[in-house]
Amino acid sequence: MLRIADTRTGRFVEIPSARRHLLRICVHLPVLDTRIGSVHLRAPLVGDVLARTAELHGLQSLTVHITPDLPQEQAHALDHAMATLGIHPPATVGVHQPTETHCAAADVHVLAYGTDVQGAVGGVWIDVGQVSPAPPGGGVPEGTDQLAVRMLLLGHAYRTPVTVTSAALAQAWRTLGHWRQQVAEWAQEPSRPIPAVVLRQAHAALADDLGVPAVLDMLVGVAERADVPAGAKFETFALLDRVLGLDLVREVGHQHQTTP
Repeated sequence: MLRIADTRTGRFVEIPSARRHLLRICVHLPVLDTRIGSVHLRAPLVGDVLARTAELHGLQSLTVHITPDLPQEQAHALDHAMATLGIHPPATVGVHQPTETHCAAADVHVLAYGTDVQGAVGGVWIDVGQVSPAPPGGGVPEGTDQLAVRMLLLGHAYRTPVTVTSAALAQAWRTLGHWRQQVAEWAQEPSRPIPAVVLRQAHAALADDLGVPAVLDMLVGVAERADVPAGAKFETFALLDRVLGLDLVREVGHQHQTTP
């Protein structure tokens, strides 16, 4: 069972409510007057991680996005930005109608910073912290691997405000590249089961208000542990990437061969 802190009450609520195996998630995007970029997509990212976590815990999920009434060009830009950030497409997209059938039945409403959804009813509300580009101009430089942006955002509790800086992005990109290379190397060794304590810790962290930063910290420790076989490290990173969505197995099978 997953527990989420409801913004309105500050209390933890188990989701989905009642004993069923479908988690309904409604993500509310704000009205945007600028070009859509990855820094605007933290709420859909949180919804994506919540859905992935539910599935890792054996639940099915259904995600609805409520968006501004966008012109076709902006709607395509939004779809493209979400795809490059590794966000699974929603089952349904609506236009700021939070009381429509799918959202009225939602277990969780994920609210982007600055979104007004006073008409929404029922379910747990979680407010997502603001994402700010670093001045001057800020934003994410052209050509940046958007999964580095995803990793940067996932490194902060979803309610915590984040400022995207070039230094932070560079660090996320270095870590991502290093992990992918390690995973590719571990994949060459015999498979080994994930240590039970590691699996319990990961499941517990994710079930407790989406503790993704704790999972990332845990992976740092697993990578450095001499008592965990390479094959078990591979299986650990591959399993948890189902939630993280960082494409950590990208380099598997693409190692450069050393000439003897």
